[in-house]
Amino acid sequence: MKVTYHQINVDNCTVFYREAGSPDKPTLLLLHGFPSASHMFRDLMPLLADKYHLIAPDMPSFGQTVCPSRSEQAYTFDYLASTIDHFTEVLRLDRFAMYIFDYGAPVGLRIAMWHPERVTAIISQNGNCYEEGLGKKWEARKDYWQHPTPELRAQYASAYALETIIGQYTFGTPEGSVAPDGYTLDFAYVQLPERAEMQNDLIFDYQSNVALYPQFQAYLREHQPRLLAVWGENDPSFIPAGANAFKRDLSNAEIHFVPSGHFALESHAAEIAKYIRSFLKNN
Repeated sequence: MKVTYHQINVDNCTVFYREAGSPDKPTLLLLHGFPSASHMFRDLMPLLADKYHLIAPDMPSFGQTVCPSRSEQAYTFDYLASTIDHFTEVLRLDRFAMYIFDYGAPVGLRIAMWHPERVTAIISQNGNCYEEGLGKKWEARKDYWQHPTPELRAQYASAYALETIIGQYTFGTPEGSVAPDGYTLDFAYVQLPERAEMQNDLIFDYQSNVALYPQFQAYLREHQPRLLAVWGENDPSFIPAGANAFKRDLSNAEIHFVPSGHFALESHAAEIAKYIRSFLKNN
């Protein structure tokens, strides 16, 4: 199925997005993570476009979206979520399921808390909202959040170095299963003016997401959205305990693991698409 490419003005951004499938079909909003953009869904979208209307935006400070400078706008997760929330309103997406991954999880869950009536289902692919789902690297980041020295901030430039990005894509994946396209493009995007500092701002602000975990969990308990967690089981950032924890608040949550890492779509898009189709068929 054909994927088309668009730009639309939202608040003070020009948001780039990909679209596939008929608007007459149920909508699935696809929210990418760090350090990626909507291109992470390039293999998944054609696999679902016969049954669903798929919308995948690039969030501010990512991909092709043109956003304000840091002197004009603070780069926080509240800002990302507000922009994507308004993006859905400009496109008149009144009801939709959400695919949340990595950074897309706290963005999407904010939107779900603000508008629970709009969210028909949640698909979480390594999209965490539980403390037990945080891998060991987050211990060092918590120290940075508590002691945000310029020296520690400078150290986090390594998070978007090429070797680190390649590692995010390839760690825990079957050998030879990950094409270089995704991580090469991600590295190119972070070279754009101010992007590295925007990303560093978001690394520091990730603490706001952890602080919201109890509220995200309360949303799940109160509203009981249908939820599919399909997880790359070898992800060192968001470990399998984060997927299993959904059962604590959603007894009917559907949990699956695939033998992959953080960017599980790079190696297992077809398998993940099958889980999604089965999950959403009665949505």
